[in-house]
Amino acid sequence: MTTSKTDWPSSLTDDELDELDRYLRAHVREGDDRLLLDGVHGLLSALAVGPLQVLPDEWLPEVLHEPFANEREGNRVLELLAKLNDSISAELDVDAYEPILGEIDTETGPQLSAAGWCEGFSRGIDLRAALWEGRLADDPQLMELLGPVMALAVDDGVLSADAEFEKLSDDEYDECLSQVPAVLDAVGQYWQAKPATEAEVEAMVQRHTAPDTDHDGTPPRHRSGHWVH
Repeated sequence: MTTSKTDWPSSLTDDELDELDRYLRAHVREGDDRLLLDGVHGLLSALAVGPLQVLPDEWLPEVLHEPFANEREGNRVLELLAKLNDSISAELDVDAYEPILGEIDTETGPQLSAAGWCEGFSRGIDLRAALWEGRLADDPQLMELLGPVMALAVDDGVLSADAEFEKLSDDEYDECLSQVPAVLDAVGQYWQAKPATEAEVEAMVQRHTAPDTDHDGTPPRHRSGHWVH
């Protein structure tokens, strides 16, 4: 696909990404489960390719957890989040999408990690869990499409595997990571070709309004790292 400069999506600049990253880091506490920039990008990516629209009033509580210091700060953070959200679909449309990754410290030095992005992607799916889970159980095509992302999530400990899972090699990890843009494009096309049925939407509504009994009190995982685009 060829695009002109006027068609190219208006993504956040590096300075804007730094600004949003600093805000999110300043409001994360040791041991809590708040998303950093890579996680927010994963969350919004899942929503961009998902079965039904999720409005900001529903996803913002997954990102923002306390009042802004002042109106100016609030307007700026919301502006950056809106721009990040809008850029994802635009980048997918012109094959320019790249996941925002974290960087973790290892014995051999800093290493890129998709853990935060996968955590956010998982939470994006959770916002429409009944639709995703029902379709994943009934249609193996969707599970196959999500294969590389699922492999990364299991490898990074974001998801647990039903069977014994052998850790990915560095090459396998990089290969799965390189497939993320294609996975998102394919999943988005899947939901366009096979939209949620009225029965699926009704089941989602019923589940959403039912009392929450799933929380088991398990403390959240701690994530660290900084964004890498």
